[in-house]
Amino acid sequence: MKQIFIISGMLLGLQLSAQKVFSTQYASQAELKVFVCRYESQADLKVYKVQYGSQAEGNEGRWFFTQYGSQAQKKIYFTDTESSADLKIFFVKYSSSAGWRNNAKKHLMY
Repeated sequence: MKQIFIISGMLLGLQLSAQKVFSTQYASQAELKVFVCRYESQADLKVYKVQYGSQAEGNEGRWFFTQYGSQAQKKIYFTDTESSADLKIFFVKYSSSAGWRNNAKKHLMY
């Protein structure tokens, strides 16, 4: 019985890793404010946009943008100013380039 709870907890933890995101129109609707950096070296997270939701598992910077907020695991708002952002990202061209540069911010995407 104890093993079932442990396995269920692990599966739930995997399911809650928020990489399916929805971009909100207003900051008040979002859980997280995100700023897109001009340079990779300025970012906390390097993000690669995937084509399918199944490719966006884990917390490694592979994001799938959902069409509706109810489909997303995390609602984000793209802010124009770096100072108002919770997380700074840089979009990369290749999936293998995605990942965290600042592990201290990793908890924001769970």
